[in-house]
Amino acid sequence: MSNNYHAETKCIHSGWEPKNGESRQIPIYQSTTFKYDSADEMGKLFDLEANGYFYSRLQNPTNDAVATRIADLEGGVGAMLTSSGQAANLFAIINICEAGDHLICASEIYGGTLNLVGVTLKKFGIESTFISVDSTDEEIHNAFRPNTKLIIGESVSNPALAVLDIERFANVAHSHGVPLIVDNTFATPINCQPFKWGADIVTHSTTKYMDGHAAQVGGCIVDSGNFDWEAHADKFPGLTTPDESYHGIVYTQKFGKLAYITKATSQLMRDLGSTPSPLSTFLLGMSLESLPLRVERHCSNALAIATYLKNHEKIASVNCPALEGDKYYSLAKKYMPNGVCGVISAELKGGRESAVRFLDSLKLASIATHVADAKTCVLHPASHTHRQLTDEQLVEAGISTGLIRLSVGLEHVEDLIADIEQALKQA
Repeated sequence: MSNNYHAETKCIHSGWEPKNGESRQIPIYQSTTFKYDSADEMGKLFDLEANGYFYSRLQNPTNDAVATRIADLEGGVGAMLTSSGQAANLFAIINICEAGDHLICASEIYGGTLNLVGVTLKKFGIESTFISVDSTDEEIHNAFRPNTKLIIGESVSNPALAVLDIERFANVAHSHGVPLIVDNTFATPINCQPFKWGADIVTHSTTKYMDGHAAQVGGCIVDSGNFDWEAHADKFPGLTTPDESYHGIVYTQKFGKLAYITKATSQLMRDLGSTPSPLSTFLLGMSLESLPLRVERHCSNALAIATYLKNHEKIASVNCPALEGDKYYSLAKKYMPNGVCGVISAELKGGRESAVRFLDSLKLASIATHVADAKTCVLHPASHTHRQLTDEQLVEAGISTGLIRLSVGLEHVEDLIADIEQALKQA
């Protein structure tokens, strides 16, 4: 689709252009397999010599249409949908990392990703170093090893609401010949476009704002096509040397700017199979049509509640990058001038006990693991999403025992403030 169109238009039209008499809505290709008239046609698909579909674990027309829509929104050359955001981050990393490699990860990242990188990937022989998004350039440089293959962080971290200085981290990563991966789930491409600031790969948990209704679990990897893998061929042999599982093709030579995303699809999805269902993808595609409208309301509601909480006697601090005076306000204005996200966090003065009482007293907002859907929900990170972390790790992740994460929904903001006020009285 033309890059001249605005995001609002791309959210509705990208990925599917119906021909005469065809469905206006993206069709649901609820099929495992696809028929061909000759063995030779099928063989070319298996050899990556032709484009097409033969098995939905690798590619499906419904999934590809929605992936294209997300790629257009991010300004990438290609995208791949996964069965969850966690799968997207896993695939994004292991598409270029293998046993014996090392990566650098922002310590303020989502607890599930923190565990994936620090625990699970370690069992597969991939080491990691965690650094704060507030690290100086020197500290970032010092975290590098000869076998470092990437840096990964979140545009807006979950739940600490720290804003990544994308341009600065990208510059350091590129000076060492490695890409920067940015999880853009909270900001969405409506509010932040990491590729414009030097990021190379973007991931999403489409479960969040992109779906927006707590109806489907999914993820996405978007490739900018900008990183020069050949210039650092020795670091990325998986992309720059023959893949014997595909008759010796070299992804960078055969697919150029699409090398990274083609390898992720044809190799990782083939072997690991974290494929979203076409029905779930269809729901995602419909939800994307209203994404700009929903994000705007989420952001305005969140800012109003953050302003209210900032002056409340029972609140020690509020984290909302869009709130003037916030630690990350200037970075938020740089990277997300039109709004950040609908998620805020606040620290209750009474610590863990007060936080738990507050959650139990809410009537309109729900206690839920989820974030970023139409209904307001809240949780206590120290005893929920980050429950496995030690007190020391909680501090490193920017999480206090009194911290609550509030995902502000689309309800009327006055109703939400009234519910929060009555719950704070109980806390």
